[in-house]
Amino acid sequence: MTGPVEKPRLSDAEMLARFQNSKKRPACSDTLGMHLAEVHQDEMRVVVEFTANESFANPTGAIQGGFIAAMLDEAISTNIIIASNVTMTAPTLEMKVSYLAPLFVGKATVEAKILKFGKTVCFSEARCLTPDGKLVATATATAAPKPFKRF
Repeated sequence: MTGPVEKPRLSDAEMLARFQNSKKRPACSDTLGMHLAEVHQDEMRVVVEFTANESFANPTGAIQGGFIAAMLDEAISTNIIIASNVTMTAPTLEMKVSYLAPLFVGKATVEAKILKFGKTVCFSEARCLTPDGKLVATATATAAPKPFKRF
């Protein structure tokens, strides 16, 4: 008797195209202006671009921290989904965000990397950068990979 048959793994380019062309994007991804820019499956790393619009800004013109946290969380979750070969979702158990500089209306880039992908827990980190590469915020997160199912 043989074990379960795993889905064939897509190349990085195929996985990127799958996400970029998906018709099932969550509304939260669209709200954040999310665009998956790079997939590096062997490194368990992704680069995600976001567009912070004026509705995200506080009275000083800086993007409110909750939106930055959502960008970090979205990139981390997407990375876990990709690392599982799109077989798992990744509910976040906890996330710590450190804010280092303001982010303003416009583009932001988040680089997310998995540090350890266990059977029941996944540890990740992410960095949010301005278009000119200035570090805005960092996050560390713990997620609980679960098989995909709709609630």
